[in-house]
Amino acid sequence: MALQKKPFNPFNRNFPPQKKDEHRINGDIRNPEIRLVGDNIEPGVYSSRDALRMANELELDLVEISPNAVPPVCKIIDYNKFLYEKKKKEKEIKSNSQKTVLKEIRFTPHTDEHDFDFKVKHAEGFLKEGAKVKTYVQFKGRAIVFQDMGELLLLKFAKALEELGQPEQLPKLEGKRMFMIMTPKIKKK
Repeated sequence: MALQKKPFNPFNRNFPPQKKDEHRINGDIRNPEIRLVGDNIEPGVYSSRDALRMANELELDLVEISPNAVPPVCKIIDYNKFLYEKKKKEKEIKSNSQKTVLKEIRFTPHTDEHDFDFKVKHAEGFLKEGAKVKTYVQFKGRAIVFQDMGELLLLKFAKALEELGQPEQLPKLEGKRMFMIMTPKIKKK
């Protein structure tokens, strides 16, 4: 009985997958001609050998920045510093992006006036903070018969908040819930 070799499993923990660089650098650049840019370099089209020699003289890396251009654009820079700057920019962009917050307010078809006013005040605070407000009327059991009351309640809610927000759409029924989303009005500077 002969021993059989196990097939190679790329997910085997004994052979972790090789981490691949997102940019081609130095000897990995296979194009015969490249467009070279960078500091202390005359921009232009060079052969890849000449560009690699120039990078070695400056003790820096030749990094392919735009592989889809014709000819590909490469830059002579310190690759680790380049990756650090790129991550820093991505982190800054991510921190500057606005995150939309969605707050929910629930009603029933027979919500009293005092409760309605109380919930409108909460919604005003949410809209002033810049959060969206999802308001819905929950129909339980036979309360589904009062769909028109739920719709009137949501329209009254939108009317009470028209100075601070605007509805994205008219009240919509999904299952046993009728909902409407209010977005804050953007203050013009």
